[in-house]
Amino acid sequence: MTDESPAIARAGELLAKLRTQIAHALVGQQAVVDQTLIALLVAGHVLVEGVPGLGKTLLVRALAQALSLKVARVQFTPDLMPSDITGHAVLDPVTHALRVVRGPVFTHILLADEINRAPAKTQSALLEVMQEHQVTLEAETLMLPRPFMVLATQNPLETEGTYPLPEAQLDRFLLKIDMTYPSQSEEVDIVARTTTDQTGDQLPLSEVTSVLSDRAVLALQHLAARQRVDASLIDYAVRLARATRDWPGIAMGCGSRGPIALIRAAKAAALLAGRSFVIPDDVKSVAAPALRHRIALSADAQLDGRKPDEVLALILDATAAPRL
Repeated sequence: MTDESPAIARAGELLAKLRTQIAHALVGQQAVVDQTLIALLVAGHVLVEGVPGLGKTLLVRALAQALSLKVARVQFTPDLMPSDITGHAVLDPVTHALRVVRGPVFTHILLADEINRAPAKTQSALLEVMQEHQVTLEAETLMLPRPFMVLATQNPLETEGTYPLPEAQLDRFLLKIDMTYPSQSEEVDIVARTTTDQTGDQLPLSEVTSVLSDRAVLALQHLAARQRVDASLIDYAVRLARATRDWPGIAMGCGSRGPIALIRAAKAAALLAGRSFVIPDDVKSVAAPALRHRIALSADAQLDGRKPDEVLALILDATAAPRL
């Protein structure tokens, strides 16, 4: 069932164009693209986890180019300082006054590449940025441009020289997206594109054209915020979150940001599906990316090889969804 209102229909057209442009650069990974767009539609941040070479950076570059937004990339390293991200104050030699130099965070899309390679002190520089969309420098509060989004990446396999993300920072990511290997046909397409008339090993971005302005993105975000959500769905999201707090195999369940993330993401999922109202399947479709980074498995569960998604699937099966 779709919503026939002009605003919803127009949003569907724009999002379809956006998907098409991203597909010019990124082969496959449709679930990853959709989840990234869900975060964009509700002004959320995304943590993308995957082994090197799957196109995490390419996704961000293609998204930024298709949106005609400013993008900045910060390569996180052990010696990176907080001021390298947010900015710092310098003494002006002419006026002898402190002058604020803005860091790369003052952009529309911030790519925090390999975010877990920087120590907790540097990672915490993003806490205010992600929550308040502002930076405080020398007692001066500077607002970030809108729309603003952090897309952070990390490698799930390599642990040497990395620092686990603090729970407070993980909780500020709306979604944690797992980027997996492409299918064989998609990988054949990737190899063919990369090795045809290409001097390097990167997929080209030349075919990606801008289809949305910053104003259009903000309009879509306002439309997503107005999606209708039945009270029973809010109760369902809360019950799912609360189930994680005493479920066998979970040492730490999600906090109140868990159900908030579920409803926010479900609103965007409904808009992507061409509806102005949320249904239970929208909540179910975003449950794993919205909650997998907000729970911690017990030591026994980890030794048994269990994964957060497996436990969340059991919780979904055991929690009755409302009938609308």
